Amino acid sequence: MTATYTFDVFSSLNSRATVSEESDWGGYWGKQGPELLEERLGEYSGDQRLVLGANTYRAFAAMIAAAGEDSEVFDPWVTEMRNLPTTVISNTLSEPLDWPDATLVRGDAVEVVTRLKESSDVPLRSHGSLAMNRALMDAGLVDRLQVTIFPALTGRTGTEPIFDGAEDFDLELLYCRTLDGRTQELIYRPHLH
Repeated sequence: MTATYTFDVFSSLNSRATVSEESDWGGYWGKQGPELLEERLGEYSGDQRLVLGANTYRAFAAMIAAAGEDSEVFDPWVTEMRNLPTTVISNTLSEPLDWPDATLVRGDAVEVVTRLKESSDVPLRSHGSLAMNRALMDAGLVDRLQVTIFPALTGRTGTEPIFDGAEDFDLELLYCRTLDGRTQELIYRPHLH
């Protein structure tokens, strides 16, 4: 049986995953609410394996290391995500990783995820890891594309275009929901166009 792979990403309306350090948006573009946080906790609870690329792992590990114990960084869903069994795909990182239950795997992400999908007894989920997940989509390995769109346009401060450089895809809508009256969660099945 092949495990399902979900590429999960946060986005501003103009498809930017993050904002520059000079911006004053804050986490979640300042738009988090109780429904969003509850939905995220549910999505990251249960048996699954997290898959991260090197850049996202570095960003998450640095964000967590810099946060104090009372920081909003430690939302229940982020804590749940951090405690999932995790595969970090990188040819540049070294062990030990500062992440509970993380395994460093070297090699090409397409080959690594192909093996993971064939051998995993649990679903696979990746949050962020844009370059890696674009390559996995292009290779046909992403079963679900989950985009959470925050009500913000980041024309001046937005960085990291999510889909630039990806192939063309038709998207079959599987699920949509409005969270906290403002944030859209969309789940698609991508098909190469």
